[in-house]
Amino acid sequence: MDTRMKLNEVIPDGYKALYPLEAFLSKSELTGTHKDLIKIRASQINGCAFCIDMHTKEARKAGETEQRIYALNAWRETPFFTEEERAILALAEETTLIQHHVASETYNKAIELLGEKYTALVIMATISINAWNRIGISTHMMPPLN
Repeated sequence: MDTRMKLNEVIPDGYKALYPLEAFLSKSELTGTHKDLIKIRASQINGCAFCIDMHTKEARKAGETEQRIYALNAWRETPFFTEEERAILALAEETTLIQHHVASETYNKAIELLGEKYTALVIMATISINAWNRIGISTHMMPPLN
């Protein structure tokens, strides 16, 4: 598969418009681990090879375990994730697969475990990675060979 246009070169201002959201999220209370889990899981669902490659490498560098990364697509079937992480992953999945809507049970569990502000940050982080995934997928961004 060949890379299509480089969106950042064709419309750099449009591409850069996503940066302030990333800057906001990087300064928020959302933990690095939670951001990594959201980015990897949404990218797996969307099938964005570029983002999966990038964010799994970042997660490893930040100390995430291979076991948890490998099991992330089957997180419900493992004991590797905390109750809070499970709520985050469920919300990220349903926000990514938005055509099925976010179930009240999922939303309410996130609010109960995380609070309103942290849940809002999870939603915003999911929206952000979904935007990046859509850029990567539509333009065939390829992960580097290394």
